[in-house]
Amino acid sequence: MSVTAYLCRSALAVTGATALLAGCTFADTTDHDTAVTVMASNTDKAAMTSVIAAFQRHNPDIRIKVSFADINTLQKAIPHKLRTDKAPDIFTVWPGSGNPASVATLERDNLLEELNLRPFSRTVPQGVKPVTDVLGITYVVPMSFSAIGAIYSQQTLDKIGGSAPTTWSELLHLCDTAEQHGKVLFALGNATPWVTQLVTYALVATTVYSDQPDFDEQMALGKQTFAESGWRTALEKYLQMNDRGCFSRQPLDTTYEDAVEQVAEGRAVGMVQVASTLSVLQATAPNLHLRMDALPATDDPEQTRMPGAVSAAYGLNTNTPHREAAMKFIDFLGSVEGQNLYNRTGATIPALPNDSFDVSRVVKEVAERQKAATTVPFMDQRWPNSGVQQTHFEQIEKLFAKKANIDEALKALDLSYQEEN
Repeated sequence: MSVTAYLCRSALAVTGATALLAGCTFADTTDHDTAVTVMASNTDKAAMTSVIAAFQRHNPDIRIKVSFADINTLQKAIPHKLRTDKAPDIFTVWPGSGNPASVATLERDNLLEELNLRPFSRTVPQGVKPVTDVLGITYVVPMSFSAIGAIYSQQTLDKIGGSAPTTWSELLHLCDTAEQHGKVLFALGNATPWVTQLVTYALVATTVYSDQPDFDEQMALGKQTFAESGWRTALEKYLQMNDRGCFSRQPLDTTYEDAVEQVAEGRAVGMVQVASTLSVLQATAPNLHLRMDALPATDDPEQTRMPGAVSAAYGLNTNTPHREAAMKFIDFLGSVEGQNLYNRTGATIPALPNDSFDVSRVVKEVAERQKAATTVPFMDQRWPNSGVQQTHFEQIEKLFAKKANIDEALKALDLSYQEEN
């Protein structure tokens, strides 16, 4: 390994190493015949680095040059670069729609290569295809699969004599039990805007998609609305949980970091969060025994669905000058080895399930639901523009501040959807 590669990989373990990493290629400095350029998110540095290292062991004649950037930069830079001669060969693509670097947006402008005939495309789960495909054609290789659900500290659950609920009634009862023991069931950091959406999503997965799996298609056709759907039920239940004392005492004054601390210290039994928070909690309190379950929204466990979605995916530039070599790397990303390497260090599981991946007991239910197709994509992945998500943030804040009612919140969501569509 070259000195540069060693320093780059070492920098991954050092907080604030962005400046060093910006110049890293994570590739051997020996000259090779082919160089494939990759552009990825800062959040996927460790995962992508391990995959590149393995790929180059198998393909020593192909050099991989990778650059990393933050999410906001990528969403602006990738579409712009693809319209110039400075575009990378392979790059991060957001599943579904809703931002300038999403599958639907880039495909509409003919900026993504079709990957329908690649070996991995035959293994894409049906529950994932709505956000990787356009009109039945696959345009990205999905890498990691994440989820939104109830994360519990098993130690705190045991202290209050509780167990993870599988029905709505059990959930409300557990809220009461936690309160009787001087705790809250869920730490809720709604002072951090992106956190506001998570409980809604966790409930909507069941209140909408259990009975109407084609809800997004109906919305796009103008045949359905937020106001006349199970979104109303989800918002009602969200506020009911708040009134019942299920959440932190003042959610709008509680940040994400505060919520993590509440769980780590045992003041809250758990939190409704994305799977990546599992690793944050583990780093904050290494002795915690955690588990992640779907959040029930009815009294019939068979109806329960869980938001589960591709959290990292990559596309291929239609104008790549390194098509053969780039395709080899795309194929490796979609291989069992590539999928397992990409997901071995985080709280995610392969987007393309395989029996050789050692699924942590913590996310066992996520993996089981992925295979059973009882997950639904994150709601914003199917929205026409990110403006709908921003409206959702604002309306949840207003609901908790009692500055809006549910009718007003749903009307605002419908107007935002129609304006952006």
